[in-house]
Amino acid sequence: MKLSTEFATLCPSTATRIQETLAEPKRVLFVCVENSNRSQMAEAFARELGGNAIESVSAGSRPSGQVNPRAIQMMAECGIYLDAHRSKSLEEVGDEPFDAIVTMGCGDACPWIPAKRRFDWALADPKHMSDEEFRQIRDEIRRRVAELLTEIRS
Repeated sequence: MKLSTEFATLCPSTATRIQETLAEPKRVLFVCVENSNRSQMAEAFARELGGNAIESVSAGSRPSGQVNPRAIQMMAECGIYLDAHRSKSLEEVGDEPFDAIVTMGCGDACPWIPAKRRFDWALADPKHMSDEEFRQIRDEIRRRVAELLTEIRS
Protein backbone atom coordinates (compact mmCIF):
# COMPACT_ATOMS: atom_id res chain seq x y z
CA MET A 1 0.00 0.00 0.00
CA LYS A 2 1.31 3.45 -0.92
CA LEU A 3 0.41 6.65 0.89
CA SER A 4 -0.57 9.75 -1.07
CA THR A 5 2.27 12.09 -2.00
CA GLU A 6 0.39 15.01 -0.44
CA PHE A 7 0.10 13.26 2.96
CA ALA A 8 3.73 12.16 2.85
CA THR A 9 4.82 15.75 2.12
CA LEU A 10 2.70 17.31 4.91
CA CYS A 11 3.54 14.71 7.61
CA PRO A 12 6.80 12.99 6.62
CA SER A 13 7.61 11.37 9.98
CA THR A 14 4.09 10.01 10.43
CA ALA A 15 4.01 8.85 6.83
CA THR A 16 7.30 6.99 7.32
CA ARG A 17 6.01 5.21 10.44
CA ILE A 18 2.76 4.25 8.70
CA GLN A 19 4.62 2.99 5.62
CA GLU A 20 6.94 0.87 7.80
CA THR A 21 3.90 -0.63 9.52
CA LEU A 22 2.28 -1.46 6.18
CA ALA A 23 5.45 -2.91 4.65
CA GLU A 24 6.22 -6.60 4.62
CA PRO A 25 8.49 -7.57 7.52
CA LYS A 26 12.18 -8.10 6.73
CA ARG A 27 13.09 -11.79 6.93
CA VAL A 28 16.30 -12.79 8.73
CA LEU A 29 17.77 -16.28 9.17
CA PHE A 30 20.45 -17.02 11.79
CA VAL A 31 22.40 -20.23 11.16
CA CYS A 32 24.67 -22.31 13.35
CA VAL A 33 25.52 -26.01 13.32
CA GLU A 34 23.50 -27.14 16.36
CA ASN A 35 20.98 -24.27 16.53
CA SER A 36 21.21 -24.40 20.32
CA ASN A 37 23.09 -21.26 21.46
CA ARG A 38 24.21 -18.35 19.27
CA SER A 39 21.60 -18.61 16.53
CA GLN A 40 18.82 -19.06 19.11
CA MET A 41 19.93 -15.94 21.00
CA ALA A 42 20.20 -13.96 17.76
CA GLU A 43 16.71 -15.03 16.67
CA ALA A 44 15.27 -13.96 20.04
CA PHE A 45 17.07 -10.60 20.06
CA ALA A 46 15.88 -9.89 16.51
CA ARG A 47 12.29 -10.57 17.51
CA GLU A 48 12.63 -8.42 20.61
CA LEU A 49 14.38 -5.50 18.90
CA GLY A 50 12.62 -5.71 15.54
CA GLY A 51 9.03 -6.14 16.62
CA ASN A 52 6.57 -6.60 13.77
CA ALA A 53 9.06 -5.22 11.25
CA ILE A 54 11.23 -8.35 11.46
CA GLU A 55 10.50 -12.03 10.86
CA SER A 56 13.34 -13.84 12.62
CA VAL A 57 14.17 -17.53 12.21
CA SER A 58 17.08 -19.70 13.29
CA ALA A 59 18.19 -23.15 12.19
CA GLY A 60 21.15 -25.49 12.05
CA SER A 61 22.76 -27.92 9.64
CA ARG A 62 22.94 -30.58 12.36
CA PRO A 63 20.47 -29.41 15.03
CA SER A 64 21.07 -30.74 18.53
CA GLY A 65 17.37 -31.19 19.19
CA GLN A 66 17.34 -28.82 22.16
CA VAL A 67 18.19 -25.28 23.13
CA ASN A 68 21.14 -25.17 25.52
CA PRO A 69 19.80 -24.67 29.09
CA ARG A 70 22.56 -22.11 29.70
CA ALA A 71 21.36 -20.06 26.71
CA ILE A 72 17.86 -20.18 28.18
CA GLN A 73 19.23 -19.01 31.54
CA MET A 74 21.42 -16.24 30.10
CA MET A 75 18.60 -14.86 27.94
CA ALA A 76 16.20 -14.94 30.89
CA GLU A 77 18.60 -12.54 32.60
CA CYS A 78 17.67 -10.09 29.82
CA GLY A 79 13.95 -10.75 30.19
CA ILE A 80 13.81 -12.86 27.02
CA TYR A 81 12.53 -16.39 27.44
CA LEU A 82 13.62 -19.22 25.15
CA ASP A 83 11.54 -21.91 26.88
CA ALA A 84 9.27 -22.31 23.84
CA HIS A 85 12.17 -22.35 21.33
CA ARG A 86 13.37 -25.58 19.77
CA SER A 87 16.41 -26.55 17.78
CA LYS A 88 15.43 -26.64 14.08
CA SER A 89 16.95 -27.95 10.87
CA LEU A 90 17.75 -25.77 7.86
CA GLU A 91 15.35 -27.99 5.94
CA GLU A 92 12.51 -26.55 8.04
CA VAL A 93 12.99 -22.91 6.99
CA GLY A 94 11.35 -23.33 3.60
CA ASP A 95 12.41 -21.81 0.32
CA GLU A 96 11.10 -18.26 0.62
CA PRO A 97 13.97 -15.80 0.19
CA PHE A 98 15.42 -13.92 3.15
CA ASP A 99 16.51 -10.32 3.36
CA ALA A 100 19.57 -11.47 5.31
CA ILE A 101 21.23 -14.71 6.33
CA VAL A 102 23.73 -14.62 9.18
CA THR A 103 26.06 -17.50 9.99
CA MET A 104 27.60 -17.47 13.44
CA GLY A 105 31.16 -18.20 12.34
CA CYS A 106 30.99 -21.89 13.01
CA GLY A 107 32.26 -22.90 9.60
CA ASP A 108 28.81 -24.20 8.82
CA ALA A 109 28.14 -25.25 5.26
CA CYS A 110 24.76 -23.82 4.40
CA PRO A 111 22.74 -25.17 1.52
CA TRP A 112 21.79 -22.53 -0.99
CA ILE A 113 19.04 -20.43 0.54
CA PRO A 114 18.10 -17.30 -1.40
CA ALA A 115 18.99 -14.05 0.39
CA LYS A 116 19.62 -10.43 -0.51
CA ARG A 117 22.59 -10.23 1.88
CA ARG A 118 24.83 -12.68 3.73
CA PHE A 119 26.92 -12.12 6.83
CA ASP A 120 29.35 -14.27 8.84
CA TRP A 121 29.84 -13.05 12.39
CA ALA A 122 32.72 -15.33 13.48
CA LEU A 123 31.53 -15.66 17.08
CA ALA A 124 32.99 -18.30 19.39
CA ASP A 125 30.60 -20.98 20.61
CA PRO A 126 29.90 -20.21 24.28
CA LYS A 127 28.82 -23.79 25.06
CA HIS A 128 31.86 -24.57 27.24
CA MET A 129 32.64 -21.04 28.40
CA SER A 130 32.33 -19.57 31.87
CA ASP A 131 29.13 -17.71 32.69
CA GLU A 132 30.90 -14.36 32.28
CA GLU A 133 32.29 -15.31 28.86
CA PHE A 134 28.86 -16.65 27.84
CA ARG A 135 27.32 -13.30 28.79
CA GLN A 136 29.93 -11.48 26.71
CA ILE A 137 28.98 -13.53 23.65
CA ARG A 138 25.27 -12.95 24.38
CA ASP A 139 25.82 -9.19 24.66
CA GLU A 140 27.90 -9.12 21.47
CA ILE A 141 25.11 -10.95 19.64
CA ARG A 142 22.61 -8.36 20.87
CA ARG A 143 24.85 -5.52 19.66
CA ARG A 144 25.32 -7.10 16.24
CA VAL A 145 21.61 -7.87 15.85
CA ALA A 146 20.76 -4.23 16.60
CA GLU A 147 23.26 -3.08 13.94
CA LEU A 148 21.95 -5.64 11.43
CA LEU A 149 18.35 -4.54 11.92
CA THR A 150 19.29 -0.92 11.37
CA GLU A 151 21.19 -1.86 8.21
CA ILE A 152 18.51 -4.01 6.60
CA ARG A 153 15.71 -1.54 7.32
CA SER A 154 17.49 1.26 5.46
